[in-house]
Amino acid sequence: MNAPLRSERWFSGEHVPGFVHRTAMRASGFARASFEGRPVVGICNSWSELISCNLHLRALADSVRRGILQAGGVPLEFPTISLGEQLMKPTTMLFRNLMSMDVEESLRAYPFDAVVMLGGCDKTMPAQLMGAASADVPTIVVPGGPANPATFRGRQIGVGTDLWGYVDDVRAGRMSVSEYEALEASAGPSAGHCPEMGTASTVAAVVEALGMTLPGASAIPATDARRSQVAEDCGRAAVRLAQDGVRPSQILTADAFHNAITVLVALGGSTNVVLHLLALAGRAEVAVGLQDFHEIAAHVPLIANVRPAGEHLVEQLFEIGGLPVVLKELAPLLRRDALTVNGRTVGENLADAPPVDGDVVRPLADPVQGPGGLAVVRGNLAPGGAVVKCSAASENLLRHTGPAVVFEDMDDLRKRIDDPDLPVTADSVLVLRNAGPVGGPGMPEWGALPIPQKLLREGVTDMVRISDARMSGTAYGTTVLHVSPEAAVGGPLALVEDGDLIRLDARAGVLELEVDDATLAERGRVAPRTRSAYRRGYGALYAERVTQADTGCDFDFLRGRSDDPAAEPYGIFDGWIGGW
Repeated sequence: MNAPLRSERWFSGEHVPGFVHRTAMRASGFARASFEGRPVVGICNSWSELISCNLHLRALADSVRRGILQAGGVPLEFPTISLGEQLMKPTTMLFRNLMSMDVEESLRAYPFDAVVMLGGCDKTMPAQLMGAASADVPTIVVPGGPANPATFRGRQIGVGTDLWGYVDDVRAGRMSVSEYEALEASAGPSAGHCPEMGTASTVAAVVEALGMTLPGASAIPATDARRSQVAEDCGRAAVRLAQDGVRPSQILTADAFHNAITVLVALGGSTNVVLHLLALAGRAEVAVGLQDFHEIAAHVPLIANVRPAGEHLVEQLFEIGGLPVVLKELAPLLRRDALTVNGRTVGENLADAPPVDGDVVRPLADPVQGPGGLAVVRGNLAPGGAVVKCSAASENLLRHTGPAVVFEDMDDLRKRIDDPDLPVTADSVLVLRNAGPVGGPGMPEWGALPIPQKLLREGVTDMVRISDARMSGTAYGTTVLHVSPEAAVGGPLALVEDGDLIRLDARAGVLELEVDDATLAERGRVAPRTRSAYRRGYGALYAERVTQADTGCDFDFLRGRSDDPAAEPYGIFDGWIGGW
């Protein structure tokens, strides 16, 4: 099957537009024959020297290029902005939507018949997929892969999960500053994203579960030669997608999202991916809401024994067969007729997958944890919903009532969290507000509030923490995240006062502020409203048009595919109606 090539509109015809477009490519060294009947495949590269997760993508693009050429396509690489959580301030989440617009408009404006997305750090692939879903140009993703694990004190460690534990050791006086410096020296041994099941590894796995990359592509380490080989395979696959005209809208279906949520829960994956899937579903016009996560999670056990919810790293998952092993064990819970980018269904792909090993991936009948690893809670404190990662929480705290200790924002938390006079006990509920999409701004990863130092020294390792912020996928603890609506837009979180009792029952899906309605109404009349820190530019646009966490923090004007007649824009020469 050979679908009409979109690029022909640019390069065919003996008229002024064709002449101008071909001349532009001749200046780049391409002969006219390069574009005659051959699919033009973009290589969307988020490479940046600022981002170690994406540092190797420049070389990976060469592998993609080989595959495209082998299959008879024309590879054209182009850059977009790049998002790196470690250096980018205030948070990459603020710029995810901007990157998605960069990708969408590049796909729409240039003569691509298909595109290969190269992404690593955790907001990169969601942004790319959101842009691809909106433009609906045939797309395949090449995840960057996890970094080599660091080794410290003779043990393999991840980037974030183990770091948070060591930070608590320093704050509690159990680890010296010199030991901490030795940890720093060993913590970043290679390019690639976090090697535990943090947000980037979870996103990569979910991309595979959605059917948007090749089977087995998500877990290959960044430095392994097989990462380059699968990139080459993806280049060839992109040409087939262009020739067959298979678009994201045919793959990103309700069945695909069901499979993605199932895999997210089975892996004990990052809560950030809830936001990304909600945003992507909004772009793809698929009806997915927060309640779908809660209902699917109620039937899906945790079967991946991978940090932060388990013992191993993603490298060990790769060594026993990667995500196909997980998918094969989950087969009874999956919608196996969903199409994938290799032209086969999920069920057909599973025929080649190895069985579980029993350690890194456990059988459904003997999981790491039972169902319910992710919960959505609602109540008068979160009428729009909030998320709890039960698989990384303390079971005894998932049903808890305690008095609130409230922090107005991150500056307030920094100043007071380790104050020895802070009125806090192990039963307290730590509350951080004004850290959501508007209040943050950008919803930073501040949700895993630190345990007060005086409690750490008493041996307290976990507490209930509530915020309108996000949490790193590498983090853990009993945290209620993404409270919607956020405090900065007048959500009930703005009304909590020190000492108010808060009741959490994650298993029952409840989050309640035990204060009567009349008192809350009175507080609401005097509650301050936080304004965005931005008064101009992209930040101001973000604050004005971003949706709340329960719909994925996308821009309201980007939800749904474009039906704008200008979706395929005409250039200055395209109005020329005469021939030669």
